[in-house]
Amino acid sequence: MVYMVRRLDALALLGLSAVLWAAFIIELYEHQLPCPNCLLQRVAFTMAGLGLLMNLRFGVRPAHYGIVILSSIAGLAAAGRQVLLHILPNNPGFGEPFLGLHLYTWAAVAFFGLLTYCGVAMMLGFLRRNLSPRRFTFPEKFIAVLFLTIAMANLASTLLECGLGPCTRGSFGYHWLWP
Repeated sequence: MVYMVRRLDALALLGLSAVLWAAFIIELYEHQLPCPNCLLQRVAFTMAGLGLLMNLRFGVRPAHYGIVILSSIAGLAAAGRQVLLHILPNNPGFGEPFLGLHLYTWAAVAFFGLLTYCGVAMMLGFLRRNLSPRRFTFPEKFIAVLFLTIAMANLASTLLECGLGPCTRGSFGYHWLWP
């Protein structure tokens, strides 16, 4: 059971990393800079990923799942707000759709999935066992490095786009590269 929890957390972290990498690649290659709402969703994904990463490194704890749950609620609020901004008929939405849905709609689905995963993990009693910290396996280390790399890349991209203050330019350019 202990290994199943770690594998599920590692798989969830890999999924979060894939979401962040996909958004970053779309930003770079499709020239679709993230809007402030999108940036909030990326922060929420990153914070949820940190909660899962803490489960892998320090053992499964309710506080770590709490970080994932609170981050997912915040991300769901940001994604839900963006969905509601573009819900009117004939509204083209923001950015190009992917598999028929915009990225913010996919983000809402992913945040809901994270909330469901944490709820199921807690209901099945994964937290009743005392899971002590242990070393990363190679796949877990690879996933952790993949996640931390995209988290740092998103931080650098956000700093270039918004600077150190509030992100007021929206998705129209990189603040520090082309003022």
